[in-house]
Amino acid sequence: MYTAFYKLNTKPFQLSPDPEFFYPSTVHKRAMAYLSYGLSLSEGFIVITGEVGAGKTMLVRNLFKEFDNGNIVISQLVSTQLDADDTLRTVAAGFGLEQIGLSKASVLNNLEKFFQHCKRQGKRVLLVVDEAQNLTTKAVEELRMLSNFQMDNQPLLQSFLLGQPEFRNTLQSAEMLQLRQRIIASYHLGPINEAETRDYIEFRLSMADWKGDPEFSADAFHRIFEFTGGIPRKINTLCDRLMVLGLLDEKHFFDNDMVEEVINDLGQEITHINRIELIQAPLMQQNPEITVSREGFARLERKIEAMEKSVNRLLTILIRKLLPGHVEIKPEKERP
Repeated sequence: MYTAFYKLNTKPFQLSPDPEFFYPSTVHKRAMAYLSYGLSLSEGFIVITGEVGAGKTMLVRNLFKEFDNGNIVISQLVSTQLDADDTLRTVAAGFGLEQIGLSKASVLNNLEKFFQHCKRQGKRVLLVVDEAQNLTTKAVEELRMLSNFQMDNQPLLQSFLLGQPEFRNTLQSAEMLQLRQRIIASYHLGPINEAETRDYIEFRLSMADWKGDPEFSADAFHRIFEFTGGIPRKINTLCDRLMVLGLLDEKHFFDNDMVEEVINDLGQEITHINRIELIQAPLMQQNPEITVSREGFARLERKIEAMEKSVNRLLTILIRKLLPGHVEIKPEKERP
């Protein structure tokens, strides 16, 4: 939407992790060193923890891009709120193996044969488990048991466990002793600092063929860091919304006031979600059989709010161009 307005060749602040946009901050370079070491050992578990949006998935995808020589078979387990048996079946399905209607023993047998087949072809098998903090103790034990598969005294599977900070506490429990003994590398991914936040924003813009338009003021960079705390995904979300606002208001210079306007918009969205929670609680108490989707309700309200603002701003832009000397359209008052 705003790429043409600012003459960019792609969206610089997309939320999906693209290794082409990997920014080598101090913490990310250090994490890459730990991961590279662990990957070179071809066995055991590698654990990466960090806040939501810190860049854990981006880190692993960048690592795989650097090591990708066609000899790595990777499966990613994303839905980790599963029981032990379903976790095992999801792993099998991720590698393209049959698992529906089979016994657990058959699923394990198929996995072992698949790993052996990859080994004979000179390929390595990697399992990436995202949101590992949601794994049950039994599910973790199933993953650990998979690491027992060997051929010619060589392990057949290596696993990456990516989780939020609380996963570090989980690993310290007595039930995780055997897993801890198989962790060969681990790292906690922290936020980037203020100077790197500015570099990060300019780096991503440059990857989109940025030529200085839009320009950011120093206080805009400071406010972005202050609000996001140096968490890359939060930076992306804020900057993407900032670019949209710049398009709608035809701005080529982003200052603290513009950043603050976007922050206020984001704050209003959180307020709407909290309001829905207040509505939802008594409704469900009175009607227990009714299932209320807070996420769906909140998503709908956010879309309506965003559409209203976008339509008003777009109409203003059109009127400016078509009817000089116009009277700008004022947005309606917010609903109570």
